[in-house]
Amino acid sequence: MRFSRILSSSSFRLAFVYMLLFAASVFVLLGFIYWATVGFMTDQVEETIQAEIQGLAEQYRRQGLRGMVSVLNERVLSRPTGESLYLIVNSEKKPLAGNLNEWPAVLEDRNGWISFYLNRPADRFEQPHLARAKLFQLQGGYMLLVGRDVYDLFRVRALIEQSLLYGIGITIALAFIGGVLLARGTRTRIETINQTSRKIMQGDLSLRVPVRGTGDDFDELAVHLNRMLEQIEELMAGVKHVSDNIAHDLRTPLTRLRSRLEVLSTNRLDSGSQQIVEEALGETDRLLITFNSLLRIARIESGGYQAHFTKVDMVGLVNDAIELYDALAQDKNQTVEVELAESACVSGDQNLLFQAVANLLDNAIKYSPENSRVGIQLDGGREVTLTVWDTGPGIAPEEREHVFERFYRVDKTRGLPGNGLGLSMVRAVARMHKGRIELSETSADSTGLKVIITLPACDGVTVSPPALPYQGDSAPRPQALK
Repeated sequence: MRFSRILSSSSFRLAFVYMLLFAASVFVLLGFIYWATVGFMTDQVEETIQAEIQGLAEQYRRQGLRGMVSVLNERVLSRPTGESLYLIVNSEKKPLAGNLNEWPAVLEDRNGWISFYLNRPADRFEQPHLARAKLFQLQGGYMLLVGRDVYDLFRVRALIEQSLLYGIGITIALAFIGGVLLARGTRTRIETINQTSRKIMQGDLSLRVPVRGTGDDFDELAVHLNRMLEQIEELMAGVKHVSDNIAHDLRTPLTRLRSRLEVLSTNRLDSGSQQIVEEALGETDRLLITFNSLLRIARIESGGYQAHFTKVDMVGLVNDAIELYDALAQDKNQTVEVELAESACVSGDQNLLFQAVANLLDNAIKYSPENSRVGIQLDGGREVTLTVWDTGPGIAPEEREHVFERFYRVDKTRGLPGNGLGLSMVRAVARMHKGRIELSETSADSTGLKVIITLPACDGVTVSPPALPYQGDSAPRPQALK
């Protein structure tokens, strides 16, 4: 199954939308965790700084500037590179006490808070990192800075940001994989139904959509489709049964009628009566051919025809068909263009294949005008392709599938002799031999008809000789269906 078909399926698009919603929800959740965690830690840092400020303010009120400087020196000596930051400077910004060597060159906000980069010589970190502090103006132009090294805070924040990115990436990746697996499973079930449908459309109404027994939506759909197919098969079987019975039941009285007309024709009749009897015999023969053709198509489609499959030399078979219809083409001053492969072999029923070729040649000659061209081409290989084309009125694309139906006639050819069974017979023979048939126009201006039959080639070179004369149901030689 192509990956592009999975990505273009509706199930994958649905899974992709779900993936985006799920990724957005994960992003919102992790974003809230990030905001809550970093905000909480920032509040803790500021609360610690405020507590230290309150303590230093108490010392400043009791002992003045000297006492506060003494307290700062004691704290710095006890932890010279600790997280707490202190600095007292005079009006000229010269340090008097603390563990910072200079006053930060940053502006404070309206609440007195600043953020700046630390770069202390004795620092435990090699790279500069941020610190958070608050500034106070003391008497005499002195200024106090109390802050905290917030390296751990930003380390946690960076860790959470990294986790957020990894979480979003993993979520999208897993959601994508899940979407592909879901779409692939759905596509597999749908493709099973499509394959069965295609085989049913090719004529095998006995097939049914497989049911897994899981009781899911696809099983329910398969059950309903199978019930519908059963009803369609019953209706089609009923229609075929009625038409086959009519053809079978009427063939016997028609045969008797023909026999009596033949007996009548042997009697001495006047010229007018003799002509009427001969015309009645002709009409009876055409009816018998029609009914025989109906029964033959029905037996082929139902599998009741006793086919004799051998290796058939298609080159010899086609040459015999051309020789048979050459006289008919000469009567209309038509040119038959022939292009045959050196060898082409199929495994099939000799008589049925000859009947199919005869039908196509008869149609090509009949529907092409006088002084025109018809053609037949045979190509060998892994598949044997037979192409018969004419320069007649052709068949419109919207009618090409209907011409395979029994008794269907194109409006512009209804004035010509025929009963609309020729192509029905050809398609039945092609399907019986596991082949396919296609219709197209002969020329670019959509005129003429080209019929292409593709059959699987047989293995080996042993072939059957041409079986002429044709041993059909009622004709002493091959005869095309009109």
